[in-house]
Amino acid sequence: MTSTSNISELAAPTLPQSHKSGINNAAAAHLLIDVAPYSGMEAGDLIELYWDDCYVACTTVIAGDVAQTLQLRVPESFVSNGIAQIRYRVMQVGQNPALSPTTLVRIKLDCPGGHAPTLCGDENQSLAPVSLPETIRRQGVNPNQIKRGVPLTIEPYLNMAIDDEITLRWGDVRMDLPTLTAGDIGQPIQVWVPPAIILEAGEDLRLEVTYCILDRVGNNSRWAPPRTLKIGCANPYLKVPLREQLKAAESR
Repeated sequence: MTSTSNISELAAPTLPQSHKSGINNAAAAHLLIDVAPYSGMEAGDLIELYWDDCYVACTTVIAGDVAQTLQLRVPESFVSNGIAQIRYRVMQVGQNPALSPTTLVRIKLDCPGGHAPTLCGDENQSLAPVSLPETIRRQGVNPNQIKRGVPLTIEPYLNMAIDDEITLRWGDVRMDLPTLTAGDIGQPIQVWVPPAIILEAGEDLRLEVTYCILDRVGNNSRWAPPRTLKIGCANPYLKVPLREQLKAAESR
């Protein structure tokens, strides 16, 4: 695969479905490789695609393909975790084969929290619900706690990795946490929910708190099973808004 050709130059193959950092589980199932048009492209050219030096697909150029980008599919069985090398070879009648530059791509198929068998609707049953202080779990969040903020913990999860992005959902309000670093892997994630988030979500007898994870290549964990909390008085007959209660408490 090192011979030359009268073709002056080939572009490296590209992956239109690639996330900014690589190939995720969803893209791997229907992975297409783009081959750009090249100088001297003509009907009858044979294009062969190689994945880690293994032949995986080919296509013959027809008249309507000339000057167009062509796509070749990589069978899912070839796609596995790690770094893959992708290139293609063009063969023309009466000429030596031409080999493209190599494209390197990162592949990560391990979704945060596990795969489909642990999913139920939009929930991932492999993720633990958020952990909260026992008093808050039993009695809810009172106005004084709202004023201070609420601590919670996200337990380590399957396939936890550097650059994972966690989004906490407090009722209808979302809060993005800092991306994970090497020191976070395998450790509980300590979160402080600030008063502004709690106030924006408002009072609720059964407010749901949950989270989801997006990894560096775009694999999504879906939502963890929610933890249900009572926030404020949550009294349907209460006429004093929660914000006014807090102001009164601060003035004492």
